[in-house]
Amino acid sequence: MADIQITTTQNVTINFKAAEIGERILSYFIDLLIKSAYIGVVVWILFGLTEFGDFLFVKLIKKDMWSMIAICILMGTPVIFYTLAFESLVGGQTLGKKIVKIQVVKIDGYQAGFMDFFIRWLMRIVDVNLMSGVIGLVTIGSSKNHQRLGGISSGTAVISKKNKINISHTILEEVAKDYVPTYFSAIKLSDNDVRIVKENYERAKLRGDHKTILILKDKVVKVIGEDPKAENKASQFIETVIKDYNYFTKNM
Repeated sequence: MADIQITTTQNVTINFKAAEIGERILSYFIDLLIKSAYIGVVVWILFGLTEFGDFLFVKLIKKDMWSMIAICILMGTPVIFYTLAFESLVGGQTLGKKIVKIQVVKIDGYQAGFMDFFIRWLMRIVDVNLMSGVIGLVTIGSSKNHQRLGGISSGTAVISKKNKINISHTILEEVAKDYVPTYFSAIKLSDNDVRIVKENYERAKLRGDHKTILILKDKVVKVIGEDPKAENKASQFIETVIKDYNYFTKNM
């Protein structure tokens, strides 16, 4: 699986795994099975196997061809707009994608919107329906971010959610709503500073490398121009500064 780099609106670069072609094909066939089941139920209802179907067929369809066409279009609408509706309402996932654990996302870090999903849905005519999906498969296999034409046109890609990025892999830290910052000068740090400090601090902490933690503390002090509080150890100081930075950047 290829990596897809997405830079969030907080200038944090996160690596995701592109969904494999096999996963995308599997999700497509699951969705196709769901739509086929729906069509089967509709046909069963319409053509006289129930009282409602008998009423439609005898009273309307048999007498008026236009009524039959209108009813078929109406009943077929959920199938036509299935992908567009689900991806728009469920954040980039159809039922098939949800089962396979893949998702459509914007590669520029912003939230995918209705127009993005609409472009993808419209381009399915070329990517999926023409030449039995060959165009889509070729484009996915040859493009940098494993995108079909619909993905390239809308700036979206399909990622695997099986390799979830934990918050600890970014500069982000969970900060409570009532959190009170300690080091107000933490805002002097940049996103890249915090990322480097956090990554090296976590590695040093795992190894029990106190010397590296002290070096990191000194580096942070030099940038923010503020010494640790008397009660703070080096590790507490670094963790607090990271939380303070996240608090200020989220509330600016």
